[in-house]
Amino acid sequence: MVVDQGGFTDAARKMGISKSAVSKHVSALETRLGARLLNRTTRRVSPTDIGLAYYDRARRVLNDAGEADSLVTAMQSAPSGLLRMSVPTDFGTTLLSPMLGPFLQSYPDISVNMVLKNRYVELISEGFDMAIRIGDLADSSLRARKFAEASYRMIAAPSYLQAHGRPMRIDDLNEHRLLHYSNQASNNVWKIIAPSGETRQVRCEGWLTVNDGQSLLNAAVDGLGIAYLPSYLYHDALKTGQVVDVIPDLPKDIKGVYAVYPPGRYTQPKVRAFIDYLAIRFSGIGPDTW
Repeated sequence: MVVDQGGFTDAARKMGISKSAVSKHVSALETRLGARLLNRTTRRVSPTDIGLAYYDRARRVLNDAGEADSLVTAMQSAPSGLLRMSVPTDFGTTLLSPMLGPFLQSYPDISVNMVLKNRYVELISEGFDMAIRIGDLADSSLRARKFAEASYRMIAAPSYLQAHGRPMRIDDLNEHRLLHYSNQASNNVWKIIAPSGETRQVRCEGWLTVNDGQSLLNAAVDGLGIAYLPSYLYHDALKTGQVVDVIPDLPKDIKGVYAVYPPGRYTQPKVRAFIDYLAIRFSGIGPDTW
């Protein structure tokens, strides 16, 4: 306080105590440390080199303590503010959009900006509070919570298989019309788990390329070819017989569905509230049943 105010008199006035009391506190501190912290003249008081270094570190500690107090208060406050999240287009359109209404009604002080993107965003640099990601998590520095699982299968309409035959092995896919998802990060390759457990790569440049999973499902239902899709998209069509599992003997390819958010010891209340909401809503769902 003496350094901030430029002298004992102003520091005493700011703190509401006597000038002599301030001087005694500083002298006692210097005695305990065994070093002179302030240069005192009749006109001014200035920190010594040691005093300035001590002041900088002490100020940092006080600021951290103040931020910690504010953080505790915020963590105990009701969730509020703008929640900006990045969500894969298909997952957001099919599953999350219908869930936002009940969430916002439960938390009227939260507003949501859901950005549908089929790419991994940089959360901090692009200003996102959280993201939904499916499959392997490339960025291990982020915190993550798995709240669901989805299985991936090759599906096709019975009419397509009747017209073109059913592939019995992964190698047979080379002779079929494959419906390709153009936003795949795997360079136009399906990664299929073989019966041996190894991962096989299938080049999937096919008859139709589109960057929307629902459109691929529609194409498969119409008998245009074979699509490789997550269970949350094909579940209803599979249940009603509009599509079938093309090679049912293959091992299931199950991928986790995660909520990811920036690292840190504490989670913002608005983020924690939404992730807890997802965990409740998706409890008991997947990987095959949606």
